[in-house]
Amino acid sequence: MPTLILVRHGRSTANTAGLLAGWTPGVSLDERGAAQAAALPQRLAAVPLAEIVTSPLQRCQETLAPLLAARPELTPHTDDRIGECHYGDWSGCKLAELVDDPLMEVVQQHPSAAAFPGGESMRAMQHRAAEAVREWNARVERDHGPDAAYLMCSHGDIIKSLVADAIGLHLDLFQRISVEPCSVTVIRYTRLRPYLVRLGDTGDFASLAPREKPAEGDAPVGGGAGAP
Repeated sequence: MPTLILVRHGRSTANTAGLLAGWTPGVSLDERGAAQAAALPQRLAAVPLAEIVTSPLQRCQETLAPLLAARPELTPHTDDRIGECHYGDWSGCKLAELVDDPLMEVVQQHPSAAAFPGGESMRAMQHRAAEAVREWNARVERDHGPDAAYLMCSHGDIIKSLVADAIGLHLDLFQRISVEPCSVTVIRYTRLRPYLVRLGDTGDFASLAPREKPAEGDAPVGGGAGAP
């Protein structure tokens, strides 16, 4: 079965503003995110891509623009199922203002029971994304062969949930996974089991350097802004 290359969108204006964007329209890449996107074609230059699939959201479309310009033979497919989690009433809110909401503790400690008011549950989010991957795996294998690689550009919580699904990790533990903006995560699927080949690879280690303000103990909902 194919190899899936998961790319989280580059750093967005919502990331740097500390907002939970969700499906809020008009969220674009910031200057650093645009630079991350511009570097993506070179990072993936050695990898033949059979297909490109993307979330419909603007920040993912902008992330893929340089890669698509470098590979004009590829036409991207948009799939709503790998779009961001529907955070409902939380969409557009400042993360700092959500910390004291009782639901946040559930999101962090028991996400399989978390459902966002006016939105969807995290369990439903994982299910739709995993179903999309399985359908695309079958399609890519049928059209391009079992050794093909294809790319999906998606969002932090979606990618973390797909990694958890691939390695048999319960959704309640998926907050232990971290994927930074424009990081590359690779899952190789086989007939009997998937293999996690890369996780959150950005090609640099700036995020490991000590920060003036220590990182929060909880996992950032939506994925966080990555290195400063």
